[in-house]
Amino acid sequence: MNFFETEFLVEHLKSILAFYDPRVVDSGGGYYQNYHDDGTVFDPGFRQLVSSTRIIVNYAQAGRFFNRTDYLSIAQHGLDYLERVHWREEADGYAWTLRDHQPEDMTQQAYGYAFVLLAYAAARQAGLVDDAPLAQTYERLEQRFWQAEYGLYADEISPDGVLSDYRGQNANMHLCEAMIAAFEATGERRYLERAKTLAHNIAVRQADQTDGLIWEHYQANFNIDWDYNKDDPKNLYRPWGVQPGHQTEWTKLLLMLHRHAPESWMVERAQSLFDRAWETSWDAQEGGLVYGFDPDGNWCDDDKYFWVQAESFAAAALLHQATNDDKYLEHYQKLWQYSWDHFVDHDNGAWFRLLTRDNTKVSTEKSAAGAKCDYHTLGACLEVLRVQGIQVEPD
Repeated sequence: MNFFETEFLVEHLKSILAFYDPRVVDSGGGYYQNYHDDGTVFDPGFRQLVSSTRIIVNYAQAGRFFNRTDYLSIAQHGLDYLERVHWREEADGYAWTLRDHQPEDMTQQAYGYAFVLLAYAAARQAGLVDDAPLAQTYERLEQRFWQAEYGLYADEISPDGVLSDYRGQNANMHLCEAMIAAFEATGERRYLERAKTLAHNIAVRQADQTDGLIWEHYQANFNIDWDYNKDDPKNLYRPWGVQPGHQTEWTKLLLMLHRHAPESWMVERAQSLFDRAWETSWDAQEGGLVYGFDPDGNWCDDDKYFWVQAESFAAAALLHQATNDDKYLEHYQKLWQYSWDHFVDHDNGAWFRLLTRDNTKVSTEKSAAGAKCDYHTLGACLEVLRVQGIQVEPD
């Protein structure tokens, strides 16, 4: 099968959305976010900010791509919930988690604000909002998290207003993604310039402190923190070790930046990050990219995550476009064949979330609040279609 064919990618987008379409909307507000493999909803009252915003992105982008007003209505439904329920005026902040539409955790996370900005960018491109909410989110990030002396964002503010000493690359990575999207939605150069600053400071300056690979965790002064979560390499949000999926996700972002403001270092670093991640973490025996390896290149988490494969096939497609090196098309096909064989749920639709090294499912939970809503898989397919020059529904 040629997984690069336009028709295949378009049909796969439809198959993923078909899993969510009949069950994602909670008529009482927001989206259901927890599903078993067969689509059965569990823990219906639990919501998390990143999942709420990522589903907005899914449906705003799909509505625009397929020219479907029903999808845009689903995106608007999520925007309303973001602004009326997640946003808490009395606290001047977003609820990180909600239980039965009431705040459960009011920690302010730069990672969450990144997806608020991304949701507004997708909504802006779909014609659901104007530029104002993007500008407002940017200013909140500026006031609460931006650290000009380091050219990066801090991570977390406690409910009582204390800024954590933890610094990480993950929030900055997704903020780079959101800034690129905000630029594409509005044309405002400040978003593009901020994305370039974040990309260089993480993928070059910080990475050069760790042998050219991107480390996850830093101290308050952005010095490397080698020991953070060393005893917890499987932590959902802050795992220890080098994350191959984040190397390839930065590959994708660097090449998206290169599309708008081409500089040679972007392609060079994108290629280096991808090649080294592939060489160290491709499982020649069982297939797929493993989740994490230590500074010496030894695997510290050999599980397989859906998003790692998806971000990596998008990165491979972009690298092939940038370099004309056919090895990246070969990597693309390998990643897709592996995912098609093991991650795609051919019975119920969408992708499984997590497999062991030997490709055994660890749970019947296909999607869970804060963990998966097929944002990575949908976005990766759309990015490959963009590589092909297709951004709207083909005739």
